[in-house]
Amino acid sequence: MPDPIIPDLSRAFDLTGRVALVTGSTSGIGKGIAYQLAALGAAVVVSGRSETRGPEVVDTIAATGARAAFEPCDLTDADDCRTLVSRAVAHFGRLDILVNNAADTSRGDVRTTTIEDWDRIHAINLRAPFILMQAAVPQLEKQGGGAIVNIGSINAYIGEPKLTAYSSAKGGLMTLTRNAAAQLNAVKIRVNQINAGWTLTEGEDKVKREQEGKGDEWLEEAVKTRPFGRLLEPADIAYAVAYYVSDAAACVTGSVMDLEQYPVGAPPAW
Repeated sequence: MPDPIIPDLSRAFDLTGRVALVTGSTSGIGKGIAYQLAALGAAVVVSGRSETRGPEVVDTIAATGARAAFEPCDLTDADDCRTLVSRAVAHFGRLDILVNNAADTSRGDVRTTTIEDWDRIHAINLRAPFILMQAAVPQLEKQGGGAIVNIGSINAYIGEPKLTAYSSAKGGLMTLTRNAAAQLNAVKIRVNQINAGWTLTEGEDKVKREQEGKGDEWLEEAVKTRPFGRLLEPADIAYAVAYYVSDAAACVTGSVMDLEQYPVGAPPAW
């Protein structure tokens, strides 16, 4: 057997020459992922609904010397999802990485969730990732492989009551991840998922204030329940994505990484 060698992590995480498409990357977690992949050398296709914030993210990436482009997309529209993949390839000539990050986190329990909310949330959180994967696979296979990362949630396990539709969709996404990984392993397309816990983003702050009626003290109270003294941040999820899409995870597929801090004094909920 060959002698073991000390791996060169800087080389393993080098994404130079690769192209990544990140949905929901005009703000929050997705923006953090886009910045991280660009910092590692990838060309990034930024996508989201905001045609104001999207170009701003692209300009920030371009200022570092990396390549980026913006493509708006309505993830509730199947044709728009397919077009997004083809446009990503058109921008940079290839596609190596797909990160399904975009999500609808609208609140509603089993009594209050409307059929319209249920359908929209599942369309964005579960159907769109499926369509995007389906559209991306032929390109990835033609190139000899690639990496798909789905951003899920620990609510896939615990079924947060006020997030009934969201939790259901994220549970489905986890099953889809493992199913796709088993199918695509033979063509060297790796599919993994990151289940994020409570993450501090501008969107989360807006939801707490506008949908849940919380005041300025909500973050201080939330932090008290976190053993590490803070909520997760977009960078925490971005680092995990960087691992999954890099050569450091060249033989990792069908796995689910849970990024969660259990509340102080509480056991795991699953």
